[in-house]
Amino acid sequence: MQLNKAAAILSFSVFMAGCSGGGGNSSGGSTPVESSYQPYACNQETYDKAKELRIYQVMVESFIDGDLNANYGAGYGSSHHRGDLQGVIDSLDYIKNLGMNAIWLTPVFHSAPISGQDEWADRLDATGYFTSDYFSIDPNFGTMAQARELVEQAHARGIYVFFDGVFGHFKNNAGDFPSPQGRVVSANGVAQAGTGREAVYPNDLDFFKEVAAYWVKELKIDGWRLDQAYQVPTGAWGEIRKSVEDASKSVTYTMNGEQVNPLGYMVGEVWKGEAEIAAQAYGSEAQPGLCSSFDFPMRYRIVQTLGVEESGHRASAVSTLKEGYATQAAYPAHALPNGFLTNHDLVRFGDLLQRGRIASPGEERYTDLHKAAYSFLAAYTGPITLYYGDEIGDDVVGFSDRVPCESDNGAGAKAGLCDDHVSRSSAKVEGLPSGEDGALFAADAKQTEIRDYIRDLMGMRALHPALYAGTRTSVNHGQSGKVYVDRKQAGSEVVLYLLNITGDPVTVELEGTTIGSEGNLKDLMSDAEIALLSGYHSIVVPPYSARFMLVTAPTL
Repeated sequence: MQLNKAAAILSFSVFMAGCSGGGGNSSGGSTPVESSYQPYACNQETYDKAKELRIYQVMVESFIDGDLNANYGAGYGSSHHRGDLQGVIDSLDYIKNLGMNAIWLTPVFHSAPISGQDEWADRLDATGYFTSDYFSIDPNFGTMAQARELVEQAHARGIYVFFDGVFGHFKNNAGDFPSPQGRVVSANGVAQAGTGREAVYPNDLDFFKEVAAYWVKELKIDGWRLDQAYQVPTGAWGEIRKSVEDASKSVTYTMNGEQVNPLGYMVGEVWKGEAEIAAQAYGSEAQPGLCSSFDFPMRYRIVQTLGVEESGHRASAVSTLKEGYATQAAYPAHALPNGFLTNHDLVRFGDLLQRGRIASPGEERYTDLHKAAYSFLAAYTGPITLYYGDEIGDDVVGFSDRVPCESDNGAGAKAGLCDDHVSRSSAKVEGLPSGEDGALFAADAKQTEIRDYIRDLMGMRALHPALYAGTRTSVNHGQSGKVYVDRKQAGSEVVLYLLNITGDPVTVELEGTTIGSEGNLKDLMSDAEIALLSGYHSIVVPPYSARFMLVTAPTL
């Protein structure tokens, strides 16, 4: 979470130019080693396994109200602000049936009120992003017993669990809550957000190493999402990562009938361009920091291509998507970007489509563009993350028509309708009490179509390593301005991904020798086959649609 982010998000094309643009010097290896910290290499086995992750993000206070005794009742965003751990437990079958194999919970640790704090501090407490006690569960979300049950029930369903770690800042009263080993946070950090302050490194390193390891050992969580990761030196991230990996080796649980260690995956948030992500998340090859970070540069290219970004900027071109992948050349060899479309600080894709006057809920184009956007993530090498509600194309009614928060004298912030928190709307989970009134939710036909398509995408992705772990080669062809084509290969498996970004059907002619095909192509979604005729495959791609084609006889 970052405060006042909306004001910082101008056209991302301008932002990226200021940050370094696509490509640049590739390795990040020139970053100096931080002598205060011990370097640790990334665990290759962990991050190879992490490529399989299909993460479902839950904003806890905005999610399902499953426990009448655990409520905040206030917060940022337009939700009921009554979400809790029991609501997540109640939703685990839904998340599994959606084809996801991991969940990320926004912070659930105790944010204790400070005497005399104002309503904005109360709202901030509900987000969890300014923690007081890192070793207890916030009673407004539930109990330690419920947190344990959540992790155990998730693991029983084959779902990994990631907590949200804020190791770069905390609430001013955090020093009142020592760790189990008697450590306390620093008292002299820079003030942040009125009731908080920044951590001081290396002074706070041992405290946060203890936090990071404690929850792996206590609840057997599988790792961490890391808020504002740029606030922590990359060398410190290496040491915290090592403490998580060591803790993971010390405990086991049962998943899918096997005894396993917690995964130990960590992913950072650096909401900036690729040069900053390389320097402030990944570090150098000599001293790796984090091994995975959210792919903000690609996220902006996806929404620019199929919709608009928050500023209203649109760049609907195949070349825009190619630029997104080109930015990854700025990262060191150990980097594993995590692909995503929305999070709790960004505007939902459905609201962006309406902001750009591109499509509205209920329209076929609105449905197709959601399906197209998530098809792109399904073909993304590396872990991917889906934000709750996006699976039904959720939106905030009327949001696209309101005046910007900078011009409404605070009305938008109070109503939860500013860009940097509007996506924190009440969750809608099939068959569970949802929304403001707590009525049982039943998706309409269009919502069901998006949800079922995403379910099928996730199921397909899980079965095909070429999609989640494959090397990617861009394929040029006669319709390269209209249809994006990638060739993905993992071992002997080769899959073609085609995305039509236009409103008309397009026929793509691909030469067999170009894509390495000596036989039929098989559509992984429909099982339809396309023969190789006179040396070419002729593939029809419907408007705003994708096709995933297995090369049945690849030339390797």
